[in-house]
Amino acid sequence: MHTPAGQHRARYRLAIFDFDGTLADSGDWFLSIADDLADRFKFRRVAPDEVDGLRGHTTREVIRHLGIPRWKLPAMGRYVHARLAAQIERIALFEGVSEVINTLADAGVRIAVVTSNSEHNARAVLGSLAQRIEMFECGASLFGKAPRYRKVLKRMRIARHAALSIGDETRDIAAAHKVGIAAGAVLWGYANRAALLGCEPEVVFEQPSEVLDHFFEPPAT
Repeated sequence: MHTPAGQHRARYRLAIFDFDGTLADSGDWFLSIADDLADRFKFRRVAPDEVDGLRGHTTREVIRHLGIPRWKLPAMGRYVHARLAAQIERIALFEGVSEVINTLADAGVRIAVVTSNSEHNARAVLGSLAQRIEMFECGASLFGKAPRYRKVLKRMRIARHAALSIGDETRDIAAAHKVGIAAGAVLWGYANRAALLGCEPEVVFEQPSEVLDHFFEPPAT
């Protein structure tokens, strides 16, 4: 149980959250359309017994394994986002996410969301919680988060050492390190522990409440 944020000094001035698999529990929905995506964009289907194994690979490795050409990724992204928008009621926030966002915001920590998903979808799932998000940087290409992180830091005038990126995929960690900001990996999303730890994040979170435990330093005694 974390202590109320008002009794702590924040370690960082900015939290940059991924959306799918970090704030939003959309993994099962993505799996539900996987066969349709494979048929539509002509790559091989994922067998049910392959899913757990693929969780242990990086995003790039999964794309190579499925035989998806890089040039198809933008069109795939647009299609997935449109499908999600039409079925947005199937997506909910992970339990505990609302408390994390509200506690950080109440403590004066600034919050941004950087995601490959659309801003429309992110705001729809977040609902009124979107008002606590200062900046949305959406529609990032699959491997294009690093420039989005830089844009957030520049626009919000935050130094790299004062920001923490929080995501559930290996590419989130890689992008954060490329920009020079600390990376937090969440274990309630898509990738498994071994894959995430292999990317050497600065901190790993088993559950949302641990984000608050890490974010705020204990009061001086």
